[in-house]
Amino acid sequence: SKSKPIKCCILDCSESTCTHRTAPPGSILPCRFFSCKEGTKVPSKRKQNTSRVTSDLLHKNLLKSEQENWNDISPTYKAVTKRIKGKLEELLNMYTRNSGSPRMRFGENVYFEENGCIFLAKADDDEGNADILFSIEDLGFSDAFIQRIRISPDQSYMAISLKSENSEEATCIIMKLGNFPVVEKVIPSVFSFEWAANDVLYYTTQKNLKCQNVFMTTFTYQKHTKLVYTEQDARFFVDLYCTKDRRFLTINSNSKTTSEVWLVDCTHPFESPALVQARTPGVFYHIEHRKEQLYILTTYGEPAEYKAILTDNYIHRINLDTYCSGKDNWQLVYALEKKTKLVDFEMFSDDCIMFLKNAGHLYLNVISFVSHLVQSIQLPTWACEFELESHLEHTTSTCYFQLSSPVHPPKRFAYSFKENNLIEQAVQEVPIITNCHTTRLLAKSKDETLVPITVFHNKNSKELHRRPLLVHVYGAYGIDLNMSFKEEKLMLIEEGWILAYCHVRGGGEQGLSWHRDGCQRNKLKGLHDLRACIMLLHELGFSQPKHTALAAASAGGVLAGALCNTDPALIRAVVLQAPFVDVLNTMMKTHLPLTIEEQEEWGNPLEDEICMKYIKSYCPYQNIKPQCYPSVFITAYENDERTPLTGILQYVQKLRKAALDHASRKSKKGNWIPNIILDVQANGSHCDSSWEHSLNEV
Repeated sequence: SKSKPIKCCILDCSESTCTHRTAPPGSILPCRFFSCKEGTKVPSKRKQNTSRVTSDLLHKNLLKSEQENWNDISPTYKAVTKRIKGKLEELLNMYTRNSGSPRMRFGENVYFEENGCIFLAKADDDEGNADILFSIEDLGFSDAFIQRIRISPDQSYMAISLKSENSEEATCIIMKLGNFPVVEKVIPSVFSFEWAANDVLYYTTQKNLKCQNVFMTTFTYQKHTKLVYTEQDARFFVDLYCTKDRRFLTINSNSKTTSEVWLVDCTHPFESPALVQARTPGVFYHIEHRKEQLYILTTYGEPAEYKAILTDNYIHRINLDTYCSGKDNWQLVYALEKKTKLVDFEMFSDDCIMFLKNAGHLYLNVISFVSHLVQSIQLPTWACEFELESHLEHTTSTCYFQLSSPVHPPKRFAYSFKENNLIEQAVQEVPIITNCHTTRLLAKSKDETLVPITVFHNKNSKELHRRPLLVHVYGAYGIDLNMSFKEEKLMLIEEGWILAYCHVRGGGEQGLSWHRDGCQRNKLKGLHDLRACIMLLHELGFSQPKHTALAAASAGGVLAGALCNTDPALIRAVVLQAPFVDVLNTMMKTHLPLTIEEQEEWGNPLEDEICMKYIKSYCPYQNIKPQCYPSVFITAYENDERTPLTGILQYVQKLRKAALDHASRKSKKGNWIPNIILDVQANGSHCDSSWEHSLNEV
């Protein structure tokens, strides 16, 4: 009765529990936080083995020590944990009951997933009747969840990817549909996949967090599988996407700063892919197609933000290379305004819809290909996140999406192209919080850049300076702070907390330039932004340092950990989930799976001494010193392939020693010693945890 329904991700889901957001077709999923490495000199085997044994022994000793510490200290929090867990289960059951699974409509058929079962219903069935096609338990994957679903154009086959919480790699299962669906093929270690034709599937394989090979497999007549593309550059990651009209399958090779796209003509899926535009350093582009023309979303040209480009070539199968004649044939259709973030876009037969973010507000722009007009519609002011629903038929006249905020559960909206208006959909009634106030602020950073902050608090709260404040930060990879609905955030608001989200540089809240201003040798700007945000909150009467906590996950741990070193008096407690806290040592180890790829975000300290000194100036682990630190609670995972557990163990040991050294020097009566706690989870991974484990972590 307390199982949370697991929803399938029709789009490429990432909130992955890192961050749930949709991305432009062909873009890198946000759950890929660090990088992949090759090409280092290998020391002699004897030295290597000795070093590895010593390292493994140190790791085991540190892990055992922290596990013993956790076992000693966790009973202290038993009562408060029980109370919070009970309240959260109430809220989870309340909101989960009222949330439906995404639907995929194919003509008269509708497919959806609930509780690990795939259902088929008729679109015109108002009584809610549906047939179970199969369940993942029947397939022998009872401990997995569905990550992605793709249905072949004639609905003969369905491909699904299944993933467990303890692994980054997914298994793709191809089902032959019919009265009695049967397993046609099982492919291990698959990342993305798309149907190029009724019985032709393209897929990428994943190894050590890298996707570099694309394969094609067929299921009728001459069944065979062959390699069609290999990426040679370790900085690039390959995924697949089908254009909305299903005319082309795109092979997208992306680094952190650059992209390249190859096209597969779905009317001739066995022909070799054609290159659209050779990769140009610093230029991203993504491809869509409509009525024999390519539409390209690209950062090419000034300013280096996204623009919609139309090619002036028409398709002729015999001469597909006309598409590949390069940027000289590109014509500007639409350009984003300054400091505007393109969150997502969707192509329809006569319109293109863009979801944008500017100064913290969400709005959509509808570009008509018929009238050539752009209609701009601001979405409700409370909205912070949106999720685009799957529209498998590009001829549809309505675009459906959901809006939410950390304290507002998802609400379904529809935009009608015919009526040219926004409609709030009538859904099963859910309790909506009405006494939460949303405030948007701008903090002036060290260089006078204005940094957005989004604040939530209970309207009935008095004396806000006495209320506890929870500050959130990320600031890396051009990824926005995750501001989707979370039951625990609603609980905190009800209990009088203030929630603040600091949209610092390094993230993507104000476009690609916002990211560039906070990566590599600009990383300290993100730290200055965070400091300015917290100071402004306190100045305006939102809590005070002794009641302020800071929360961050993954790469957000860099700024949170750096602030603990530079301004520990600003905060009383820090909560970190799978944090990246040792940038320097990690970026020096090219054998780790993500280092080479991450050089575009952090720099390459192995070849650049200035870069090494710069990283050392802010790296949380490198700058720990004896002083009065805030209390720190860290959750880490034994199976985390992205943030090595050894680095977190060493960080905790060093931090605890520094705090104790400071306390012993200042041996006043009643001197406060911070709690520094590490909870190492045996289950779960960097991006995925089961509902039960997620609840325990919260």
